[in-house]
Amino acid sequence: MSSHAQGDGGRAGTGCEAEFKDLLGCVRQLPWHKAAASVRFEELLPVAAFPVIPGKRWAPGWWWSATTGRHVVHGSVAMRSQLMILDSDPRVIGLAGRPVRVVWRDGQGRVRSWVPQLFARYTDGTALLADCPAVPGGGGERARLAAQYVRAACLEAGWVYRRLEPLDQVMAANVRWLAGYRHPRHAGSPERIAAVAEAFREPRPLIEGVRAVGDPIAVWPAVFHALWSGRLAVSLSRPLHERVVARPGTPAGFTGGEA
Repeated sequence: MSSHAQGDGGRAGTGCEAEFKDLLGCVRQLPWHKAAASVRFEELLPVAAFPVIPGKRWAPGWWWSATTGRHVVHGSVAMRSQLMILDSDPRVIGLAGRPVRVVWRDGQGRVRSWVPQLFARYTDGTALLADCPAVPGGGGERARLAAQYVRAACLEAGWVYRRLEPLDQVMAANVRWLAGYRHPRHAGSPERIAAVAEAFREPRPLIEGVRAVGDPIAVWPAVFHALWSGRLAVSLSRPLHERVVARPGTPAGFTGGEA
């Protein structure tokens, strides 16, 4: 089976199959429920390349993941932003770009398919398939119809399918800045990690906590890493600056405008 998603209101999710490239690069196709239960999609290369669109200033690229220690391919600025969000989430243990094509037959028996842009594996073994439109509500009718089938297939596997709407400019800029400190080397020594946690045991402006720990030049990277990893939390709905109030974080990554 191979084609493109158009579809109609047929029984979404019934009889779906999964097409993917195995670790040797060979294309395989399995019934959806078998593939979802046995295939480590987070370890696979894309089943279909991200397109290069003439005239666009953005081309496919690679994101180094602090979660996996490997690079994940992405196809747009919007997808890269969502990779940053998921990479900060301690519940996520695996990430991949376009590792599976979901294949089905529509109500007229025609073969249709769709390749979600993003795959994430969680600590409990469940997974997320997602698309990352560049503009709110983007993708058109074809994407909307395909989403019905992909969402139903994910439901059968105990997974989730989402269309991850683009971040607003302020949130995106803040997340992009903190992502620059995602590498564990920025955390510093265990003593520094403990000192940063102690400095922000009670909410206070970032600069005050930084100065309480020591030399700001040496301490800021550890504080930014703590914000990235969720050890500290600030509002990300406003521009990040030294007087923003930080507090102890929660292990949920970037959610609801907070880190």
